Formats: sequence, structure tokens, C-alpha cells
Amino acid sequence: MQVCVSHVSKSFKKQQVLKDISLTIENNEIFGLIGPSGAGKTTLIRLIIGAVNADEGEIKIGNIKIPSLRALRDFGYMPQNDALYYDLSGYDNLMFFGGMYGIAKPELKKRAHEVLKLVDLEHDGGKKVSNYSGGMKKRLSLAVALLAEPGLLILDEPTVGIDPLLRRRIWEQFNRLKEQGKTIIVTTHVMDEAVMCDRLALIYNGGVLACDGVDALLARTPNHTIEELFFNNGAQA
Repeated sequence: MQVCVSHVSKSFKKQQVLKDISLTIENNEIFGLIGPSGAGKTTLIRLIIGAVNADEGEIKIGNIKIPSLRALRDFGYMPQNDALYYDLSGYDNLMFFGGMYGIAKPELKKRAHEVLKLVDLEHDGGKKVSNYSGGMKKRLSLAVALLAEPGLLILDEPTVGIDPLLRRRIWEQFNRLKEQGKTIIVTTHVMDEAVMCDRLALIYNGGVLACDGVDALLARTPNHTIEELFFNNGAQA
């Protein structure tokens, strides 16, 4: 599923957060938005999902102009801060959100167990979310985003607080989803994770410093590191 961001700008009160952003995210790729905290990554994600409106410019998911209720059926979203029901169990959270997605109950039960296993919570699905650690909540939020098998997956810092072994498993799943024709947008400030994307947009101070394939970006630097791209453009990652 293609995502087109065309000349988008956004301000909150008098502070401009995004300035003339243009990006095209293609079908069947893992696209990374990378940059330091406060660069504008999360605001761009909120614009793509239609949570806020752009001041200028246009965003389309497929042929649908955002914001649109129709587009909500086509993507799974994992926010940076979890949006879970703490008085429910992990499994019941999945059943609730799956019902909102309109997944039939027999299929929903199957999918709930599958995604709990994927994020290593199959033995904790019956526990209340209020008893989860921060990392467990993060994993459950990812499970919610994966539940409906969306064509577009939008993940804001999906592996923060997750141990390296599970992070590797999750990225293996991302690649399997890509092979199935899914489009995945990931925000991260973890540079070793960024190189696992197909293409990257380097966001700093509300603008795009560079956007290209990972190998092409690394070839621009003497030591072939993502960090150098920020330093070479006057930013600090």
C-alpha cells in the first residue's frame, strides 16, 4: 500500500513542527523515519494516520486522502505511548480491539493467540495489563497493531524497552510481513535498527535531511554509518 506525503507542514500554536515534507512510501517495503527526539517523527505519523490535520499539503494512503474513516480499515497503528485497557487482561484487550476491527470471533480467537505468541506473551495473556511491565505493554501494543493483518503497518518506536533477542524476532516478523506484500513504516532513533529498513528518511528539526535506500545513504559517509549522515548535515542524532 503506497503512502504519499506531499508538501506537508504543521505547526502547533506558533511553533512549526514540520516544514514542507514530501515522501513517497512504496508498496512492499519497510520504510524508516529516523531522527532524534523532537525531530518531528511522531507528528508526521499522527498526520499519516489522520489523528491531526496538516496546515498545508496533502497525504494519501492508496487513493484515499487523509484524514478518512475508510483508511482506518487498511492500517494497523502502534503509538509510542501504549493505548491499552489496564483493567483488562492482555487477551481481552486483543478481543476488544479485534471486535472494533470487525474480525469474526472464531478467527479473532485464533489471531489473538498467534500475535500473543509472536510478541512472547502467550503465557501472560490472562494477566491484567495493570500487572504488566513497561516492555510487556509495548509488546501487547504491537500485538494489537498486528491483529487485523493490515496492508499498512505504522509503528512508532515499536521496540523500545524490548530485549535484543525479542527485537530480532520482531524484525524477522516484519520481514515476513513485507514478503506477504505489506508496507511497514517504522520510527526509531536506534541506528543499528535503522539499517534493517529498505529505505530511510532522516528527519531533523521538522525537515527531511535525506531520503534514500540504506546502502545509498551509507555510501555517502566515510565510515558507512547512519550517525555520520546527521553530523554531515549539521544535526546531532
